[in-house]
Amino acid sequence: MTRTTPDPTATSPDATQTKATSSTTAPPTPTPTNPATAPATATDSTAAPATATTTAPTTTPDPAPTTTVPATPTPATPIPDPAAPAPAPEAERLRRWRLVLGGGGADGTGCELRGRDAAMDGALASLYGREKAGGGNGPGGRRSAGLGASAPGVARWLGDIRTYFPSSVVQVMQRDAIDRLGLSALLLEPEMLEAVEADVHLVGTLLSLNKVMPETTKETARAVVRKVVQQLEKKLAQRTRATLTGALDRSARISRPRHRDIDWNRTIRANLKNYLPEYRTIVPERLIGYGRAAQSVKKDVVLCIDQSGSMAASVVYASVFGAVLASMRALDTRLVVFDTAVVDLTDQLDDPVDVLFGTQLGGGTDINRALAYCQSRITRPTETVVVLISDLYEGGIRDEMLKRVAAMKAAGVQFVTLLALSDEGAPAYDRDHAAALAALGAPAFACTPDLFPEVMAAAIEKRPLPIPDMAEQR
Repeated sequence: MTRTTPDPTATSPDATQTKATSSTTAPPTPTPTNPATAPATATDSTAAPATATTTAPTTTPDPAPTTTVPATPTPATPIPDPAAPAPAPEAERLRRWRLVLGGGGADGTGCELRGRDAAMDGALASLYGREKAGGGNGPGGRRSAGLGASAPGVARWLGDIRTYFPSSVVQVMQRDAIDRLGLSALLLEPEMLEAVEADVHLVGTLLSLNKVMPETTKETARAVVRKVVQQLEKKLAQRTRATLTGALDRSARISRPRHRDIDWNRTIRANLKNYLPEYRTIVPERLIGYGRAAQSVKKDVVLCIDQSGSMAASVVYASVFGAVLASMRALDTRLVVFDTAVVDLTDQLDDPVDVLFGTQLGGGTDINRALAYCQSRITRPTETVVVLISDLYEGGIRDEMLKRVAAMKAAGVQFVTLLALSDEGAPAYDRDHAAALAALGAPAFACTPDLFPEVMAAAIEKRPLPIPDMAEQR
């Protein structure tokens, strides 16, 4: 039997059924067919093998193979895989790209924003928008923006970004607005401070404006700073106290410890000479153990903080840690801040807000003078930890600074140099001075607030410091 070639343009189900019926009711006698023309008479070359079109069975053929042949070409659209994740709708992709690119004829999306999306785009454009053709305030086509000259306009913008974006994004946008649009002066107005999202960087900005801040704003500023300080204390204090309390207990060595207080690592090292090969064991003549917690002062800690403008976040964190350390009876904590002058703020450590408002960000740097003051206050060198927090851009006498560090190290002081105490990683710093300090046994590195308790614990126990990979911090 020869199958009649179906019309490829036929789309009617009735027509399909008619062709299928005529195919199944053909006479049983096979009709000779030229094999060379068989492929040309098949509707779909992949629907059945070539032999199916050239030879007919002697009985009525099974309708299944003929009725399953479609009358119309197979659609080109692929069948979606149920297990594969559904792709984002095209409209949603265009919407996201439109928000990222910021609009204009060059973005290529052709997407129009409405409602909440339009409001979000407007808030972003106020800060990050490019200069429009024939207007704008950015010279040479550079990125420019503006929130208007009036404080109410800024207040509305601050309210908008808090509505549309999460707190972490709001803090970044506020920081960019202060840097890009020069909004620092507006922070001197109480209504502005009440509208902003407070974070460490905002506190640093307020501290830099402390000397020019009017009295009407200072109370609001102190409230903002106190809110941030309380959040940091809640986050950092418990872990810091727990870590350092354990380190203080372990740092006090005794020669007649209880069994549970034996420091086995130090005991074994101290008795290696008493190794008996025949018994493959060590006979300990001298036991070394951990001391028990006591109320007396065990360690002296000196925090020496560079208050130059680039160290704002470090000053905030160091002040909070200073207050936490001062609350521990086993530590005698001193906090010193410096630029070209040196100020001892130890008597204000019970309130880190007072410490912060006692600083004066900006100015020069005289590390040598600050270390000279700290060195003069050390009475127990072997029980003292000095933490210098600075980017090491020394404006004083470099050689004298290095000599003081070497003298303190020789006397037994544990000297720690932190290029920053913040979440941002390693800042710009003087690499020559950092290398010189490392050669003296006081490597300089950036430290996050989460790592600081571990650094202090290692310094108290006089073991190697947990120095992070500097390449990852850059």
